[in-house]
Amino acid sequence: MNKKNIIFTIIILLLLVMIASIIFFIFNKYSLKNDLENSAISFSIKNEKNIFSIDKITFFSSCNAKNKNISASNFTIENLYQYTDIALFIKSSSEKKDAENTLKKVWINNLQYNTKPELGETNLYYKNVNSFAKSELIQDNIFNNTLNFEITSESDTSLDTPTLYNNLANPIVLSYINTNIKPDYTITDTSTPITYDGSLLKRCNIPLDSLKCNFSFDIYIINNLDQEFKCTAFIDIPLQESGNSIYDGKLIQRKTNTNFIFYRYK
Repeated sequence: MNKKNIIFTIIILLLLVMIASIIFFIFNKYSLKNDLENSAISFSIKNEKNIFSIDKITFFSSCNAKNKNISASNFTIENLYQYTDIALFIKSSSEKKDAENTLKKVWINNLQYNTKPELGETNLYYKNVNSFAKSELIQDNIFNNTLNFEITSESDTSLDTPTLYNNLANPIVLSYINTNIKPDYTITDTSTPITYDGSLLKRCNIPLDSLKCNFSFDIYIINNLDQEFKCTAFIDIPLQESGNSIYDGKLIQRKTNTNFIFYRYK
């Protein structure tokens, strides 16, 4: 074979490789597009109706502290802490409580802090709905990685541990607590009695901007058809709103139309 034929053969082989590569690329792109379309169609079919959503969220924010020393001329605050109780109300698409609209399993995970306070140490806990808005330094049921709920239909069940009624009768209640904002602070003005609420933050010269916090977490539901749903909730700790603030003692905020939808993924 002469040199001319060798060069011609190499060119032909290179062209064949290029054509094969182009065909493979087009096929791969088409296959990926087809897979994405099928996935989107499948997701759309599964979520033709919203079975579960968070209907509303109620917040109660205040403050408390421990006394370390009280005298005629001053009193010392030990562990000034701010807390916000959060009640998330889940509703179903139908008032009829059948297998589709009732709970079989619920858990929360993937807690992510987007903004943490400049002062204090934050934690999130499960809280009994009957203790909502009460100042409690909770020690148990801390939410770090995963918080699993017991699902029950018994009306006399204790709610001291993470528990939800299968018919959505009670909300998910969490307590955000920011402790040790001022671990040791002496107030010398004793002319005004101390009030153990949000006004104590002002009394201890705590700027509200230093307590800003927002975070998110994922809530998972399995219903009694074994369908699986997921919703990501985004939480901003309320400290002031419409001319009111936690400095006034307490701040209550109610959010409706949150648009937190549980999407079915299995």
